[in-house]
Amino acid sequence: MSFIATAPAPRTEPPQTVGNDGFFPDIDLANARETLRLDGTVTEPRLRFALVGAMLEAGNSLAAWKDVQRAKGYTQLQDVPAEKIDGATRLEHAYRRAVYSLAKADLIERMTDYDATAAGQKRTEWLDEAPSDHRRNARWAIADVIGAKRNIVDLI
Repeated sequence: MSFIATAPAPRTEPPQTVGNDGFFPDIDLANARETLRLDGTVTEPRLRFALVGAMLEAGNSLAAWKDVQRAKGYTQLQDVPAEKIDGATRLEHAYRRAVYSLAKADLIERMTDYDATAAGQKRTEWLDEAPSDHRRNARWAIADVIGAKRNIVDLI
């Protein structure tokens, strides 16, 4: 006898956000779920936990830059002068990309918590590289916010 667990149906609840520090934008849970292509196997508490951790990590990386912007009189990220794309500044897009990438890396690293079947082990083999890819994307997005160059250095 075998048992195959299926993913629960996606929830249909009103939009919810994860509140931020007032300078950086709040994160919409539904948008994060859709953008990160998460199904019902990632529960709302788990997603919220990953997003809060990602917001803390991105905020820590951007703390000095944020202090400079506040000293210039900007009270929110959206107030910092930057080109707009799709209704938001490039800085807002880069910040969300950093947060989403860090959250996705965290979720992927924990995927084996609940699926240790042969299929789950096989799936994690191709996921092994993904967390580092997402963390790299987050670092690049943070570099885009602060205006730093992206560098990749290999030791020969």
